[in-house]
Formats: sequence, structure tokens, C-alpha cells
Amino acid sequence: MEFKHLKVNKQDKIVTIEISRPEALNALNRDLLLELESCIAHLEEDKTNRVVILTGTGKAFVAGADIAAMKEYDYEKAYEFGGVGQVVFTNIERSHLVIIAAINGFALGGGLELALACDIRVASKNAKLGLPEVGLGLIPGFGGTQRLPRLIGAGLAKEIIFTADMITTEEAYRIGLVNKLVEPADLLTTANAIATSICTRGSHAVREAKRVIWEGLETTQDEGMKLEQKAFGNIFNDKETSEGLSAFLEKRKPNF
Repeated sequence: MEFKHLKVNKQDKIVTIEISRPEALNALNRDLLLELESCIAHLEEDKTNRVVILTGTGKAFVAGADIAAMKEYDYEKAYEFGGVGQVVFTNIERSHLVIIAAINGFALGGGLELALACDIRVASKNAKLGLPEVGLGLIPGFGGTQRLPRLIGAGLAKEIIFTADMITTEEAYRIGLVNKLVEPADLLTTANAIATSICTRGSHAVREAKRVIWEGLETTQDEGMKLEQKAFGNIFNDKETSEGLSAFLEKRKPNF
């Protein structure tokens, strides 16, 4: 598929999506969001795809939403735009693909919200993160008020949202907002190394683990335990499980 604002490259089981709207620092407008939704859905149809690495062109991952377009919004348009962003990011969060954000530069507003919807976040040391919306008289609208507190706790999330201050990647790493912090030249290499490691594991097991994690976060721990128990039982019907257990006992690498 051809996209106006996305560059897509596949190598074996790993797909890299580069958001490319450099004239606007890769800011999210409605068209770009819908392209991203279409791209992920298309990649999900190919069962050979396992991991997606999401990054940006130039000095920004995604610098936010398109403020020039938002200036003209009324309630109805803002409500609809927020809904589009939430649906797209929820689809990313709940995709059976593992999605890694390789944060190469500014990840502000909607850009940080996009990274929060990804499974794993790797950041370059020169990146800047933040949710600056209240400084513009707005609030995060693509899930930031919900995902950030779940990731780092309500207190820290409130500080980041209420102050609208940018935070360094060192601080983001310290509070658990990003998984890894690397030199700029090592960003995609590190993301690819994580992706490659994931691709050597049981594909069904990884998908089920991801599903149980996000479904469990939406319910009580007791209900989450039930979800896990059922998934743990079901996975024994999978050929991958039999191969993985046999390989361990036979002291060899599994052939997934």
C-alpha cells in the first residue's frame, strides 16, 4: 500500500513505519491518523508480520496534533477529532502485533500519546517528551489522561499534565515512561534488537500475553487472574507450546 505521510519498510517479520510529515514536525492531522489506522490494519492481515517499529522523520517523532487545524474547531469537530485519535491509538494498543515506539525527537502532546499506546518505548537521549496541552488551554484528547497514570502512577502523571513542561529522556527513563534510553545513532539498532528477540519467541504466546495484559488492566486483579488462567490453559492446545516444551527438554532451540 502507498501512503502520503508514512514510509513502510519490511524486513522479514519486522516492519518499520516512519511517520513523514516533516514540514509540520510530523504533527497529527485527521488524514495522518487515518493512514496510520489503515497501515496497521493492513499489516495485521499478513501473518508473517510480528513486530512494528514506529518512528519519525527528521527531528521529531511526532510533535503533537495539528494546532493550525484545531484553531478552527468547535465542540463537534473537536469531539470527532478526539474520537478518531482515540480509536486509532486503541487499535494500536490492542493490535496482535507488538509495536515499539522508537522516539527519535520531539514526542509532545499527541506524539507522546501515540508512544503511550505502543507496547515498548525506546528513546534517543536527545528526544523531548511532554503533554503541553493545558498550556494551550486544552487537555490531552487521544488517551493521555488515561494511559499515562496507568503507566507511571497518578501523581507523576498529574505533574506532567498540569505543568505542561517538557521532560528529558533521562527523567522519562527514571520514572518508567520509556523502557530504554540510547544514543541517537543506536535508536533503531536497539529497537530492532528488541524486535528480533521477540520474533524468536512463540508468536501465539506473545499475542496471548499482550491480550491478557491489556484486558487485565481494564478489570480487577482477581478477574485478571481468571483471564490469565484461561489463556494459560488454552495455549496448551497450540502446536507452538508443544514445540517449545519439547525443545527445552531436548536442549535445543525451538522451531517456532
